[in-house]
Amino acid sequence: MVRLEVRDRLKDAPLGKYIVVAGITPTPLGEGKSTTTVGLCQAFGVLGRKVVTCVRQPSQGPTFGIKGGAAGGGYSQVIPMEEMNLHLTGDIHAITAANNLLAAAIDVRVFHEQAQSNEALFNRLCPKDKNGKRTFAAVMLRRLVKLGITKTDPETLTPEERGAFARLDIDPATITWRRVMDTNDRHPCASNRQQASRRLAYSWAVRSPDPPLAAGVAVTADDLGTGGALTVMMKDALLPTLMQTLQHTPVLVHAGPFANIAHGNSSIVADQIALKLVGAEGFCVTEAGFGADIGLEKFMNIKCTAAAPPVVAGAPLDFAYSTENLELLQKGCVNLARHISNTQKFGVPVIIAVNQFASDTPAELELVRAAALEAGATSAIICNHHGLGGAGAVDLAHAVIEATAQKCDFKFLYDVNLPIKEKIEIIAKELYHAAGVEYSDAANASIENITKLGLDKFPICMAKTQYSFSHEASKKGAPSGFILPVREVRASAGAGFVCPLIGNMMMMPGLPTRPGFYDIDIDTKTGQISGLS
Repeated sequence: MVRLEVRDRLKDAPLGKYIVVAGITPTPLGEGKSTTTVGLCQAFGVLGRKVVTCVRQPSQGPTFGIKGGAAGGGYSQVIPMEEMNLHLTGDIHAITAANNLLAAAIDVRVFHEQAQSNEALFNRLCPKDKNGKRTFAAVMLRRLVKLGITKTDPETLTPEERGAFARLDIDPATITWRRVMDTNDRHPCASNRQQASRRLAYSWAVRSPDPPLAAGVAVTADDLGTGGALTVMMKDALLPTLMQTLQHTPVLVHAGPFANIAHGNSSIVADQIALKLVGAEGFCVTEAGFGADIGLEKFMNIKCTAAAPPVVAGAPLDFAYSTENLELLQKGCVNLARHISNTQKFGVPVIIAVNQFASDTPAELELVRAAALEAGATSAIICNHHGLGGAGAVDLAHAVIEATAQKCDFKFLYDVNLPIKEKIEIIAKELYHAAGVEYSDAANASIENITKLGLDKFPICMAKTQYSFSHEASKKGAPSGFILPVREVRASAGAGFVCPLIGNMMMMPGLPTRPGFYDIDIDTKTGQISGLS
């Protein structure tokens, strides 16, 4: 693990150049974004340039589900791949445990407050020691400050102050904090159970839940007495993990949010350290999850303040995708063009890496390259980093070096101080090309409540299918003119964003009929793991 003191020690060092790798709209099999990220960094290493790769920690959901791991592929991987894809340093488990401890604290507080008087609650929260003296825990003093009470001796509190301190009065109907797990699991999200008990509401561990309310005021971890304990549980998760690529360039692995249900980027902390380590002539290369309409948009706005055969994960590629079909490929290039034009709205140069597969023909590769340039890309480079490692991405590295030598005019897509609906509609119309946005009654009520709580100045983190610009995964290419339905809106106060749930987007995906865990095993004699990718 990398200590945060490194960032402090390098505070006066110049910043390196900041590169983000994003993709076109993906298939369930992925699009080679991590492979391209690693391949580019290995190419910088071949050229003798300083570089640090910053990527997310893989989740067990896709590792044991459909997509597989997230360490790259071929000769462009982060190693050791098995450790990276299986728990690594346990950061996601620590976050899961901390999240669920807080969920338990919320439930038990509601339970005890329903059964006890103010005085009984106070006496149990601040019991007398063997000498008959009461003391406040440090976390309790922070709650007193929030209440405007300056006293530090429990015995001096008036009955009214004791009641205000001890009773949170959480309305169970307003509790939106969910338990999480880092496994795709249909059971906790089954619709027939979801209505039976709030306690069966689960989310994926790679997104951030929302605060409960007490009398219209957000309840904090300190109000529940858990602030210090949660920090202790996650103390090591705050530190990036140092790994390496197959060609020995350094990699910082930190944080693991998905881009369709969270912001889909590795941590700011890791990027800050990397930018300082590489210096003015070096490169920090990170990636943004899924397509540029999702992960890249969130990188920019949050992290920086034709019919075709379906692709089914776990099934062989349709014959149309493994033989030369220039007509089909040309139709798909409208998606690439949309992503290029979207990215240009942020005022940055756009370089297209054409990720070469073994079945690709020269004519297909050239068609994509030409389409990218016609759509306005700064450059478009055919790469073979999967098969050749860094050597297969040297031309890409040269193109990035040339682009970073030019001045860019970075800009955000929207002003975070705009009302929530205006920010949602800017994303929907400017990037997704929707004709408008439709809000459910629940979404309208949530927006009103979030605004009252003063959380409306956060950036927007759309929870939307990654398989289309629209809310319907079946609408491929570059759809436009649709109405984007917002069914629910949640505030992730700790993470610092507002999350609209679009269409039928699930916050906890389920496992397929044939999950990836069928292929994962270990040789008990040698310890060799098989089936991971």
